[in-house]
Amino acid sequence: MQTRELLDRYQQGERNFAYADLSGANLSGANLQGIDLTGANLTGVDLSWSFLHRAKLTGACLRQADLKSAALNSVNLNQAILTGANLTKVDLRLSLLQEADLNWAVLTEADLSGANLQSARLDQINLEKAKLNGTQLVAAEMMEANLRRASLAGANLNQANLREAHLEEANLRQATFVKANLTEATLSGVCLRQADLSNADMHRVILLGADLSEATLNGADLSRADLSGAYLLKTSCRKTYLLRTNLQNVYLLQADLTEANLRGADLRGADLSGAYLSETTLSEADLSEALLIESHLIRANLQGTRLTGCCIFNWHVDTADLSKTECRYVFTEFNYTTKRPSNRFPVGRDFRPGELGLQYQGESLTVEVEIPDPPDWEAIAFTLVQVEQEGVGLQLTVKSFESSENSNLLRLLSNRPSNAAMLSDRFLQLYIEMTQHLHRQRSTLYQVLGLQLRNPVTPPFVPPPPPPMPPSPEDRRQQLYKEVTRQIQHVLVSQGPNQFVESVDRLLDYLKNQGMSTEEIQKKLISQVLVKRAKQDPIFGEQLVQWEKNSSESARVSSVGEAIRMAIATLLA
Repeated sequence: MQTRELLDRYQQGERNFAYADLSGANLSGANLQGIDLTGANLTGVDLSWSFLHRAKLTGACLRQADLKSAALNSVNLNQAILTGANLTKVDLRLSLLQEADLNWAVLTEADLSGANLQSARLDQINLEKAKLNGTQLVAAEMMEANLRRASLAGANLNQANLREAHLEEANLRQATFVKANLTEATLSGVCLRQADLSNADMHRVILLGADLSEATLNGADLSRADLSGAYLLKTSCRKTYLLRTNLQNVYLLQADLTEANLRGADLRGADLSGAYLSETTLSEADLSEALLIESHLIRANLQGTRLTGCCIFNWHVDTADLSKTECRYVFTEFNYTTKRPSNRFPVGRDFRPGELGLQYQGESLTVEVEIPDPPDWEAIAFTLVQVEQEGVGLQLTVKSFESSENSNLLRLLSNRPSNAAMLSDRFLQLYIEMTQHLHRQRSTLYQVLGLQLRNPVTPPFVPPPPPPMPPSPEDRRQQLYKEVTRQIQHVLVSQGPNQFVESVDRLLDYLKNQGMSTEEIQKKLISQVLVKRAKQDPIFGEQLVQWEKNSSESARVSSVGEAIRMAIATLLA
């Protein structure tokens, strides 16, 4: 069919030109809105600047056609052949291109927003700076496609094949790539915020400086990928494979890496502040100079993990074996003004092999307490308050309670690693005392709180013992002395020097105000307890020496300061 004949018949109102042969025709700038060219041969046709709004081109052959700047919005191009076609700056909004063949086509700066390209073939296509917002690309073939600086916000690329594709600086915000193939693709500088890449194959993908904040990477495989300098703030990486992945200087703040596999990963200088690393595999990974501020390492595999120079300020380690890590020193504080870690530990030397693990040996976030009888929850509440007051900065919450015929198991969650056995014993001791206090003072307590005690709890009847003789003043002094001494011992074995010095000094001053001598406590009890603890825990001994060097003169010559110096002298001797 000749071009003139087509235009005349169209002008007369005819629209059906299905299967017409218009190969090589020049229809540049023609207005052919609503035309039906189903199955037509349009090979090499010039349709640049033409208007084909709502046209039907299903199965049409547009191989090597020129459609530059054409208006093809809402066009049906399902199963059409556009191999090698020039679609630069074309308007394909809301068009149908399912199973279309666009291999090697050029669509630079084209607009395909809302178009449906499901199962389309787009290998080596050029979509640089194109708009594909909300576009359907499910199961599309896009090997080696050029999508540099393209916008695919909210696009659906589930199960798409983007192997070796180029997406540098593309906008992929909220796009979905579930089970997509991105092997060896280049995505440097892309925006993948809130994108879903669950179970995607991303072997050797390049994501230099990419933004994956709040993205979902659950089950994705990024083995040997390069994510240097990428942002993964609050990213979900549950069961993600990151074997031998380059994660240098990556921002993983509050990221969820539960059960992720980072074996042999390079995390040097990475920021994992607040990250969750529950049952995470970090064996042979390099976390040198990484920030683990307030991060959670729960049952993590740390075999051969390198931790030298990392900042562990307020980190939480629960059932993670640190004895097999490689670590020369760590930083225990972080200066938020200078944005740098501080307080190198140990001071003036390196850790001995396995020494870091001694610091956390036996420590846990979970404390289990065996309650002998059905629990008195009021007594438990008051006991929690008492235990927290004894431990500076300690916070306990009830995690769970299990009751059986033979036992009542109370699980508490601590805000920091603690000696679970010691804390459990202390809790049980105070709980028993608190239960007795409550039985005696319950009515008074309810009256203070303005509550009505409807069913008073009456303890089992026990025949009253004969009235005791009133204690003598000396007996009361001895009882008070023993109680304060017991409290001093507990503080010394549960706190660091920076915390216990002030607490013990107050207790000693209290005894002095009661007219009691504290010389015996200073010379023997305090020094003996400190020496015994330092021999069991070499790191505590280092803390004593560090305190003695850095404390003020008034603190050093205080009652506790003198006892610390006596303990240090004993240890050195």
